[in-house]
Amino acid sequence: MDIVIRPVEPGEYEALGEITAQAYLQDGLLTFGASDWYLGELKDVAKRAAAADVLVAAQGDQLLGGVTFVASPGPMTDIAGPGEAEIRMLAVDRAARGRGAGEALVRACIDRARAAECTGIVLSTQSIMHAAHRIYERAGFVRAPERDWNPIPGVDFTLITYELTL
Repeated sequence: MDIVIRPVEPGEYEALGEITAQAYLQDGLLTFGASDWYLGELKDVAKRAAAADVLVAAQGDQLLGGVTFVASPGPMTDIAGPGEAEIRMLAVDRAARGRGAGEALVRACIDRARAAECTGIVLSTQSIMHAAHRIYERAGFVRAPERDWNPIPGVDFTLITYELTL
């Protein structure tokens, strides 16, 4: 059965929020573990869907993962500038990894950015997210170290940036 990329449905918000939160927790990506403030943001799919496009990868009735696509700077933007889209919170359920869901979600974001006539796409990631880096690089993204940044003032935590010029 093929993987389908489509907008999240309101009845799936809770399930996608849990997939996203668990992916970050299980991969050790939250600085403060289960008490990390960002866990609430990862779970709040309704908030993201109100301000951006939230896409899911599904295979039949099973949600495999999701991503937040921000077509232009706005409340869900971290680093995108004028004309740029941004990819945020890409996550694939551990049990579904290796099937191509992550890559399909990234490619869907690229297609949406082109359709919106964006000049490029940016994203932030952690240095330990090696599998995600491979997906981004296969899709044509390149490191943009001059755009690396720290979202948590006072804590030694740097997000690295990738960009794709369209």
